[in-house]
Amino acid sequence: MFENLQEKLSKIFKTITGQGRLTEKNINEAVRQVKLSLLEADVNYKVVKDFVENVKQKALGEEVLRSFTPDQQFIKIVRDELINIMGRANAPLELRHHPSVIMLVGLQGSGKTTTAGKLALHLRKQGRSPMLVAADTYRPAAIDQLEKLGKSINIPVFCGDRKNAIQIVKGALKAAQDLRCNVLVLDTAGRLHIDDEMMKELEDIKALTNPDEILMVIDAMVGQDAVNSALEFDRRLSLTGFIVTKLDGDARGGVILSISYVTGKPVKFIGVGEKLDALEPFYPDRIAGRILGMGDVLSLIEKAEKELDKEKMEATAKKLLQAQFTLEDFREQLRELKKLGPLSSVFEMLPGAPKIDVNASEKELKKIEAIINSMTAEERKNPRILNASRKLRIAKGSGTTVQDVNKLLKSYEQMRELMQRFKHGKLKLPFGL
Repeated sequence: MFENLQEKLSKIFKTITGQGRLTEKNINEAVRQVKLSLLEADVNYKVVKDFVENVKQKALGEEVLRSFTPDQQFIKIVRDELINIMGRANAPLELRHHPSVIMLVGLQGSGKTTTAGKLALHLRKQGRSPMLVAADTYRPAAIDQLEKLGKSINIPVFCGDRKNAIQIVKGALKAAQDLRCNVLVLDTAGRLHIDDEMMKELEDIKALTNPDEILMVIDAMVGQDAVNSALEFDRRLSLTGFIVTKLDGDARGGVILSISYVTGKPVKFIGVGEKLDALEPFYPDRIAGRILGMGDVLSLIEKAEKELDKEKMEATAKKLLQAQFTLEDFREQLRELKKLGPLSSVFEMLPGAPKIDVNASEKELKKIEAIINSMTAEERKNPRILNASRKLRIAKGSGTTVQDVNKLLKSYEQMRELMQRFKHGKLKLPFGL
């Protein structure tokens, strides 16, 4: 997420970090580079224009120029402005009615059906009793897809006659009372904002249900076209917010930095993976931290508390800090951390953490296990004794290559290095590590 933007901003900050003082000239150059980086990340031009003007005005103030740490002041100004354009604070769902209704709307292919399942699962974890409503009668197999999703997470799905969206929604309102469901999540058909007939259907559903939330699902990969569509959807429906999906893909980040500022409506959730639990509440300050390479320890702590075996993690952490961390411990640690999602995303949340070159897919974990199992007990305990001949023997025994063995050893050393930085106070340990 935001990898390219993060790298470019880091280079900009390095050019001003450590300078005894900042001048108008180097501030102007830094601001210019920030502007180019945001435009390349597909951020809306008006947003970029306002952003850089605000940064420049504040950065040229007496407080920054005369500060003992002007570089840090400049970075703080950029961070604060990033938070400002993304909406300042988390905007929770506002569910007032009984049952409450959440309409999901958006363009074709934005991921509404999958997002409906993710949102229903999130609501159940919050102690609510959701029902999914299959109101997409246009896309082939959309209703079947929602039924399958509902079954996989044990959440009821109402399909009605599977033909008329208005009648389906009417039936769902009654069924919710019978089943004692207190939130309806409506999966509506994807449409173009210029399709007047289909937009009218959404207006009719809104009039029928008086929804608590009308959330537009936006694909982060679409870019600035999504902003223009959002303005039209908002004009017709008065949106209450957005869910931005596919932020785990090759997205440049422009939508998440533009949509709230342009429309005045908050991003409420972000989709960060394909699994049904990969939906996170949106916190502007945390995303700003990730963009600037400052990490997002709060989100990592929340995920860890839900997913990890605390006793096992603490035992492994103790070994790490006492330099007793073996390759077998490394294997177990990877198994635990995999519960949090891709390891690249996990370490991205740690401020100042080195990039750890591990792909913890099932295939890679099996390869790691095979390599470690091919070692002797002494080699697992002290991998520094592994010379060329030993590595060749291990590669042959595990059905891998010497390059695979070296990659594993490199990752193991990076993990040890990271923990040593925690030990010496250069990084703060999250979730009890």
